[in-house]
Amino acid sequence: MSSLQPVRGTHDLLPDAMRRHRAVVDCAREIAARYGFQEMATPIFEFTEVFKRTLGDTSDIVTKEMYTFAPGAARDQDTRAADGDSITLRPENTAGVARAFISGGLAQQVPMKAFYAGPMFRRERPQKGRQRQFHQFGVELIGVPQPQADIEVIACGAQILEALGLQDAVVLELNTLGDPDSRATYREALVSYFSDHRDSLSEDSRERLTRNPLRILDSKDEGDRRLVADAPLFERYLNPESQDFFAAVRAGLDGLGIAYRLNPRLVRGLDYYCHTAFEFTTDRLGAQSAVMAGGRYDGLIKTMGGPQTPGVGWAAGVERLAMLTAEPAPAPRPIVVVPVGEAAGATALKVTQGLRHAGFVAELGYSGNLKKRLQRADKMNARAALLLGDEELAADSATLRDLDSGEQELVSLKTLTERLSRLA
Repeated sequence: MSSLQPVRGTHDLLPDAMRRHRAVVDCAREIAARYGFQEMATPIFEFTEVFKRTLGDTSDIVTKEMYTFAPGAARDQDTRAADGDSITLRPENTAGVARAFISGGLAQQVPMKAFYAGPMFRRERPQKGRQRQFHQFGVELIGVPQPQADIEVIACGAQILEALGLQDAVVLELNTLGDPDSRATYREALVSYFSDHRDSLSEDSRERLTRNPLRILDSKDEGDRRLVADAPLFERYLNPESQDFFAAVRAGLDGLGIAYRLNPRLVRGLDYYCHTAFEFTTDRLGAQSAVMAGGRYDGLIKTMGGPQTPGVGWAAGVERLAMLTAEPAPAPRPIVVVPVGEAAGATALKVTQGLRHAGFVAELGYSGNLKKRLQRADKMNARAALLLGDEELAADSATLRDLDSGEQELVSLKTLTERLSRLA
């Protein structure tokens, strides 16, 4: 190892970046809570089967991008599954929430409204706003089959983006995948169409043709995309029930004043998805345009071995949202307490601790002469310095120096917090 650097595809969240990251998550937490979602957390790793069942054996995530550890591969014996199964770092969190719903016996507590925030892991090519360790915020509404649930989760996402100041930077793209009957009919039409062009398909899409034909519509291969442009549209195969469901979702969004753009090519390849699919996209981050994506997954929990339970949700990339947001409000400027002489050390420590208990950000000037300590206070953008020397100790006071104006005054320690609260 020639130098100590972060692993490729990871990055440090140093204080300035962390402040922006936290602003996004805190905003999302606050608004999700207004909608009645409660925070939960699942383990960072799960049995690999959790993701194979939910993401599909043919998906790029499962076949190329998951960080999976086979039994015996890890030195830490505690990370091995008890029954010899492999474990995987979570590439997304919906599967973990669904697994928790099943293993936690929550079927009698529906509707379940949950949100989460945390790191995910995918071994893909790092690019702008997309890393191998990244963070997501997401919401899941489980147990409500009506279109009102779709409207509510979309409205929650839209309000978060608005609160982040991104309403003019994103577009809501909307489509329907219909119910299982409509989806089966459309699948047959796609297989028939793409089979006629099999020789022109990419290798990946030829493999998907019989197992997962809807995923061909997601292909990034240029040849595939030319074929997709003339592929049958889903809307032609929707039965009346599916049409009514989508009409209700659209009417609900219209009623809330949430603008959207219909995108008939927006799909989800796995069979447990149905009805609403949506993405909030932007043109400000290059080719990877989605910042929040979701949909209805009524078949997911049954696929995982649980009871038939409807669900709908979305996930958003925190790093990508942070790149789009304005600089968050600066951290509160600290008050620096500077003891002058050995006798002032104990009092300075007590004064600093008292300020913290009173709600101020306070730093203690540890060492160096007075000039150096005040220089350090300037570097940390301190609002004021409190000087404690022999004269101040004798008067049970501190010299308050305003670091913006340079003015200073003697202030009693008894009235110190009241005086500091008046600083602009």
